Amino acid sequence: MSLIKEFKEFAMKGNVVDMAVGVIVGAAFGKIVSSLVGDVIMPPIGMLIGGVDFSSLSVIIKEAVEGAPAVTINYGKFLQTVIDFTIIAFVIFMALKGINKLKREEPAAPAPAPGPTVDQQLLTEIRDLLKK
Repeated sequence: MSLIKEFKEFAMKGNVVDMAVGVIVGAAFGKIVSSLVGDVIMPPIGMLIGGVDFSSLSVIIKEAVEGAPAVTINYGKFLQTVIDFTIIAFVIFMALKGINKLKREEPAAPAPAPGPTVDQQLLTEIRDLLKK
């Protein structure tokens, strides 16, 4: 019974719940960015380059033969994935930068230097009297 209790305590900790929410939101955000790149950003770039559809760019290593599909390296899909990653990484960087800016606290004012001790004050007075 203690194993179930330990698991419940672990699962209900704030960090685990926050992480789960982050993973779910991150997955949804990843889909949005993939759609943004594949459906909005890459078509105009392909048009500017000469009507190239990046998702179909590939190098054929072995032609298709008798029902076996061709062996290809799909570098166009890889380029889209790299652009997806770059956009996601930049957005996360900006979000973390904003969060860190909000978390940054004003540095505490340095404590004033301690004044001279009683002995030092007396010695200073004696020194000043001897000078006179």
